[in-house]
Amino acid sequence: MEARQRSIRATVIGAALAMVILGSRAEGVLDPWGPVAATQRQLLYECVGVMLIVVVPVIVLTLAFAWWFRASNRRAAYLPDWSYSGKVEFSIWIIPLLIVLFLAAVAWVSSHELDPYRPLHGGPNKRLRVEVVAMDWKWLFIYPELGVASVNELALPLDTPVTMDITSASVMNAIFIPGLAGQIYAMAGMCTQMSVMAGREGEYSGLSSQFSGDGFSDMRFKVIAADGPGFERWIDGLRRSGQILDKPAYERLVGQRASAATAYYAAADSDLFDYALQRGTRPVSAIKARTVNPQVGACQDMTLTNGVN
Repeated sequence: MEARQRSIRATVIGAALAMVILGSRAEGVLDPWGPVAATQRQLLYECVGVMLIVVVPVIVLTLAFAWWFRASNRRAAYLPDWSYSGKVEFSIWIIPLLIVLFLAAVAWVSSHELDPYRPLHGGPNKRLRVEVVAMDWKWLFIYPELGVASVNELALPLDTPVTMDITSASVMNAIFIPGLAGQIYAMAGMCTQMSVMAGREGEYSGLSSQFSGDGFSDMRFKVIAADGPGFERWIDGLRRSGQILDKPAYERLVGQRASAATAYYAAADSDLFDYALQRGTRPVSAIKARTVNPQVGACQDMTLTNGVN
């Protein structure tokens, strides 16, 4: 009787866990929120499918050979002097060679299509720029065209191409938004870029994928994908916060070498990202005022070779 009760309890617990797992929504590279992540998932599926052309037959043939050439099978031919077969050699070399060539072609084309420095096109809305600064151990997001900023919270309007200029205030880091795009490194004194577009409304999460110190595990941020009115309400909420993000406030934020809660800024200096870009490798006294084209930002160009040096 007791064994039966244990069996019933185990069944109930197993069913409950299965319901939780099936009812939970997947979040990650296999649950894309935009066209970039969807293309990356499709590329992953294609590569895995092609590689299975080799993996599955090898596994099946290994089991088949072990079963056929077992000691009890008298029908299996024993050929101790066999050393070469042109057909076998051709098969084991030409098939992997063709697969490698196919994967190389797919990777070459997809790498150029998914170039993070390449602006996204399409969608009914005008492109939006977001400037990102990695700090110890938090993320600062500046909206230069809107004059607002936030810490550890990023909002994106639906179906809007977004260009993100990325740098670091201290050590090397990496920003990763699994549902929108792959990871991009953030480096002090250097500007990298990422293009994203949110195609589904909801809340998601971003994180740091590069170890950067004691607070690395808490270096996460919320990503809000909202329609036009929802994004405007979020921006209005920032403007009602009353906090100003000027250069002294930026220095205080950088000096807080700890994980920070979400913070909102009603106004941010228009040249703050350029200041952060230079401040990563220079003292304050060596920072130079520069004219920044608001259409392209402080990165100056869509390539590293012609960007900030």
